Amino acid sequence: MNIKDSVVLITGAAVRVGRTAALTLAKHGANISFSYYLDNEPWQETLQEIEAHGVQALAVQTEIRSAESVQSLVDATIEKFGRIDILINNASIWLKAPFLDITEEEWDLALDVNLKGPFLTSQKAAPHMMENGGVIINISDLSAFQVWPEYAHHAASKAGLVSLTKTLAFELAPKIRVNAIAPGTVLLPENHSPEKRKWAEENSVLKRVGSPEDVARLMVFLIENDFTTGAVYFVDGGRSLV
Repeated sequence: MNIKDSVVLITGAAVRVGRTAALTLAKHGANISFSYYLDNEPWQETLQEIEAHGVQALAVQTEIRSAESVQSLVDATIEKFGRIDILINNASIWLKAPFLDITEEEWDLALDVNLKGPFLTSQKAAPHMMENGGVIINISDLSAFQVWPEYAHHAASKAGLVSLTKTLAFELAPKIRVNAIAPGTVLLPENHSPEKRKWAEENSVLKRVGSPEDVARLMVFLIENDFTTGAVYFVDGGRSLV
């Protein structure tokens, strides 16, 4: 897969890791369609920064939990660009609560955003990718492989996404390759405390926090290497070893 002149659809790319991925792929010459959720997200700024790299861009407000809304996102992308070559399921929500306190609504929200969303987006986009081939990348995290107390609903959604990745890789082959990325701490919350940074550094074998660019570079590798499918790739500074 050649990134230059390709069409990339990224969910949740107005901010944070998704935004970095969009800008990185735009630098490589990809045209970018991305979704955002809230009106107050800086999606217009992200759109302009993408276009500043000399590529085309599209931003679509999307409710990732809704099949109708996801279909509109895919339709808008096809209408503007004519095809989808690469899909990155990045949109995610982080919910934390002790297991006995998790409500039905919180459980449904975590599973709907983190697992149902990638399912819907992949299902709607894949038919457009089958003829010429394509790549799907799902963003999981270490909670799918480690015990994270007070994140039962989040971990279940991300573990499900890993399973979905492997199933899609098998069912959509050989036309579409599907992989997942499991980042460690690559971007701390904006209001993080010194204690939070220290914890993240101490729980990394490399004794430092990563960056969104680390994830974006791995995306580039997975897009360009056409013998990769059905696997989960860690970019975590060795945190999964601790």
